[in-house]
Amino acid sequence: MNPTVQSIEQFLYRKAELCDRQQWDEYLALFDEDVEFHLPQWESEHVHTTNPKREMSLIYYPSRAGLEDRVFRIRTGKSAACTPMPRTLHQVSNVQAEPQDDGSWRVKANWATHFYRFGEAEVFFGRVEYRLRAEGDSFRIRSKQVILLNDKIRHVLDFYHV
Repeated sequence: MNPTVQSIEQFLYRKAELCDRQQWDEYLALFDEDVEFHLPQWESEHVHTTNPKREMSLIYYPSRAGLEDRVFRIRTGKSAACTPMPRTLHQVSNVQAEPQDDGSWRVKANWATHFYRFGEAEVFFGRVEYRLRAEGDSFRIRSKQVILLNDKIRHVLDFYHV
């Protein structure tokens, strides 16, 4: 595979679709076993935390096992915050991709997730940075850092919102 920005965009669109359709096995397969998934907390109006091991985060999984645990809880009904699951629609825009010396890709994008639950619709939105590596005719996510730009979070926040 000769990766291009267009193939990376298609990968991100596919990831969004798998999440929206709750196709969890296919969704999880997009992540490396040792992926770092980080959603930092804001320290001030324009500064967020940077070290998830020493500072507060809204979500931090040091490996795919954290995502797998959340999916397990969703599937088994052991997460009251996910019962019932909200309907979601993920949108990805402004994708920028830069090849790295180690063969991976540093990818930045903007995102918005519309979700509906209990008769209410809301939107989470922000920026995201990925580290992707080509694998076969697709990619695997090596890291994902999400910056949530919402001022107020009125609902429990989970991986499927971002």
